[in-house]
Amino acid sequence: MESYGFLSIIPIIVAVAMAIKTKNVIVSLFSSVFLGVLMLNSYNPLLSTKILIKGFFVPQLTDSYNAGVIVLMVFIGGFIELMMASGGAYAFAQAVGHYIDSKKKVQMAAYFTGIMIFFSDLGTPLIVGPIFAPFFRKLKVSKEKLAYILDSTASPVAVLVPFIGWGVFVIGLLQKEFKNLGLELSDYQSFIKAIPYNAYPILAITMIPMITLLGFDFGLMKKFDHESSEKYLAEENEEGAKSKYYVENAKPIFVWLPILVLLFTLFGMLGIKFLTTKVSGSEFRAALSSGYLYAAVVLMMLMLINKTKKFKEIFKIYLNGMCKMTEIAIILILAWTLGTINKHLGSADYIVGFIKDINLNAGYIPIITFILGCIVSFATGSSWGTFSILIPIVVPMAVATGAPLYATIGAVLSGGLFGDHVSPISDTTILASAGAGCEHIDHVKTQMNYAIVNAIIAIVFFGINGFVPISSSILIAIGVQFIVILLIKIKTKD
Repeated sequence: MESYGFLSIIPIIVAVAMAIKTKNVIVSLFSSVFLGVLMLNSYNPLLSTKILIKGFFVPQLTDSYNAGVIVLMVFIGGFIELMMASGGAYAFAQAVGHYIDSKKKVQMAAYFTGIMIFFSDLGTPLIVGPIFAPFFRKLKVSKEKLAYILDSTASPVAVLVPFIGWGVFVIGLLQKEFKNLGLELSDYQSFIKAIPYNAYPILAITMIPMITLLGFDFGLMKKFDHESSEKYLAEENEEGAKSKYYVENAKPIFVWLPILVLLFTLFGMLGIKFLTTKVSGSEFRAALSSGYLYAAVVLMMLMLINKTKKFKEIFKIYLNGMCKMTEIAIILILAWTLGTINKHLGSADYIVGFIKDINLNAGYIPIITFILGCIVSFATGSSWGTFSILIPIVVPMAVATGAPLYATIGAVLSGGLFGDHVSPISDTTILASAGAGCEHIDHVKTQMNYAIVNAIIAIVFFGINGFVPISSSILIAIGVQFIVILLIKIKTKD
């Protein structure tokens, strides 16, 4: 294979730089991919275009694994859209509303409901926010706190679940790299093994009950919580939320029964073994696709039986959700292509050689990966784009240098989550503000203090696990988080 030296990483640099500049992941990845093909074909644009389509895009689409992932994403999209439009979440919240009579209860109720809507990071703020906004106003809890809870139970939860869109997306990226590297590793099992190293989202999720049960806020959130009585949503917003998310005859069963059907189908087809042992990727995707299909069918039947919508309208909603996954499919295809092009250019070999030349210890790779992921995702506002750009780079680098693979994977996902969590241009950050009805910049500023505390703990976590990977150290990180919060509480006590 021809050696391209420093030129081999130019497409990577272009992808990162353009993603930061344009805030458009598809344009950035396509530009990077096209440049890579140009380099491989003597900078002939016509020939490169032909080869890019025929030699890269078509094989990615016809690959059985890739096709299975795209089919699965389509089924997931249809189910999510149907669930959001069913009115089940609103009905569920109203059914348990009379139990919510204190500040702690309303925050924990919103927290657990957000986790329950684990199948959609975008659905959490759109569904949970308008439902709980009236309760937060009634109990004088700030809408900025609601936005923080919505944001912290959206992406941080979604990235830890292997059988929904986020997990499937990451697993697809990992499989392509393992295949390029000739590794006999299970992409699914690798994702599972990386979860204990996925420090930032775990810390983000655990901080909410910690500060809620302690009855403590710090930074700007404390100020906004004291001023919450002057910042409640206008009455018309409550009515608007109800008219938008309330569906006549919707029942709480619309939420929990389809999810049970999904899980029963998954375990029924694969058994409990898929949680602990290697299962064929095609078998797993087929079972999961079937689960989402059956869950959608059951939800459609519930909606028809309860006469919430007509079949034609229900089916249109389902198809619309499928169509919304087109952008994600394009990102996946471009990311897979970039990984293949990087292999042809020898990008990983050059990066590994550079690391060896400067005598950089492989143990530093997880912490460097986390920091780089934070920068890229903050600038682009996209976790998925960050994963697409960095996984084809850092996985081969970790394998070649002997850096801890699962800690490195966890660092990519954690870095992507931190930037997405605090970026003012992130879709989930924007939707959390909208769902809670608060000023967007107020949500960004109040959430930032909590996110920075978790990010600092995560940096220490990856610094340690880069040299001594211990999965149980996440428990230590949570303990440190608790101590830090207590110290802040003591220091800021009125």
